Amino acid sequence: MGPQRDTSLRIDAHHHVWDLAVRDLPWTRDIPVLNRSFGMTDLRPHLRKAGIGATVVVQTSAVAEETTDLLALAARDEHMRAVVGWTDVTHPAIGEALDRLRESPGGAALAGIRHAVQDEPDLQWLHREEVRRGLKSIGAAGLVYELLVRPDQLPMAVKLVEDLPEVSFVLDHAGNPEVAPDALAPWAALMGRLVLRPNVAVKLSGLVTRSPAPHTPFLAPYADVLLDRLGPERVMFGSDWPVCLLAASYDRTVAVAASLTARLSPSEQAQVHGGTAARWYRMNGRR
Repeated sequence: MGPQRDTSLRIDAHHHVWDLAVRDLPWTRDIPVLNRSFGMTDLRPHLRKAGIGATVVVQTSAVAEETTDLLALAARDEHMRAVVGWTDVTHPAIGEALDRLRESPGGAALAGIRHAVQDEPDLQWLHREEVRRGLKSIGAAGLVYELLVRPDQLPMAVKLVEDLPEVSFVLDHAGNPEVAPDALAPWAALMGRLVLRPNVAVKLSGLVTRSPAPHTPFLAPYADVLLDRLGPERVMFGSDWPVCLLAASYDRTVAVAASLTARLSPSEQAQVHGGTAARWYRMNGRR
């Protein structure tokens, strides 16, 4: 993806921050663990403990102002190197919206766009003409489009990746698979289709909340599919903090990811825990 490889920097490729005093998140109201503000001052001690030097912060709201807030934060934060924001992908003037984001304070950190497709009831949402037009504009702007889908939407997402080879995609949370013995094979078959598509990478993220403790025995078959089929150079670790707190602490989430990649060589582990994200989000050269 990028012109250089950086395998030394450890990166958390997926986390969030939010301030409920600035912007309400209705979905957190009935979740006491998450119904408070979370900022980089909360996360930073854990990053330092884990030796993680950079992060990718990801949108939580379908509000353009959140993206400008995240970009401004990235401009002054020592860890936040890339922002995956939100804009209306169906808007005819999406190119102008992307230009405005890039021209805003911290705009150089804009690396991708995401929309919560998992909240769309239409299974064909990603196949709408106006959506695909918007995704092509995102790709033409040199940005990644992140796919956040439910398990029943995953086949649609895989077809999208196949149909738009000119767009770079990142599949969040490995497609949110069901973690169960009878669910592994159909999910693995879809991952097998992605092997043939060099325009997609997959996040090893968000899975501790989909499996019982101690997590590793249940998630190992899923991690093995990703690592064996796509390879470490197309898999990246993300904590999904603070959502991961529903199932595990940040430190525990990092430890689970380390156990899932322990069989890899040191250079392969470096890809999953940093190199892949550095390339896909073009972090080389960013502060």
